[in-house]
Amino acid sequence: MIEIEKTALPGVLILTPRRFGDARGFFSESWNRKRLSENGIDIDFVQDNHSLSEQVGTVRGLHFQAPPMAQDKLVRCGRGALYDVAVDIRRGSPTFGQWIGVELSFENGKQLLVPKGFLHGFVTRAPETEIVYKCSDYYSPEHDGAVRWDDPEIGIDWGIAPEDAVLSDKDRAAPTLAEFNTPFDYHEAPA
Repeated sequence: MIEIEKTALPGVLILTPRRFGDARGFFSESWNRKRLSENGIDIDFVQDNHSLSEQVGTVRGLHFQAPPMAQDKLVRCGRGALYDVAVDIRRGSPTFGQWIGVELSFENGKQLLVPKGFLHGFVTRAPETEIVYKCSDYYSPEHDGAVRWDDPEIGIDWGIAPEDAVLSDKDRAAPTLAEFNTPFDYHEAPA
C-alpha cells in the first residue's frame, strides 16, 4: 500500500509507502512497479543513486538532465532529514518557475516524484543525511545542467541563510532562471 498525494505542480507527487512495524523495527516497500503502475505511475527506472551529505545546510541543486537523457526521479531519505525541492522549467507551462518543497526524512518515509522538465535540489536538515533516488535514464555529463539554488526569481525558502549553505563550485556558479534557456517544452500537464 502506498499513499499518493498530488502537489500544486502537476506531475510532482509525494508518495508515502506504508510501514509495517513491530519490536524489531519496520518493513516497507519503497518501490513496487506494479502498485505504482496501478496508480498511473509507469516509469521505467534504470539507475539508483545514493549520496551522503556530512553537514547540515548542504545544498545540492538545482539540477536537471536535458533531453534526450532527461530523467524522472523518485527521491527518498535513507538517513537523516532533508528539504527536497522541484521547480517547473517547462517553457510555456502555466506553473513555469514555480516550486514545491517537502520534508523527506528517515522518520516520515516520504518520497518525492520529480518528473522530467523539473529542476531538483535539496538542503540537508541533519548531519550525515543520505539521499537515495531512482532515475529513469542514465547519468550523462554532456546533458547535465543546473540553475542557481538561491535565484530570487524562483524564491525558494530553503530555511537557511545563504552564507551558511555548503555548496559545490558547480552549484555556486549556476546561472539564474532568467539567464537559462530551458531545453523543456510544456505540452500538457502530467497525470
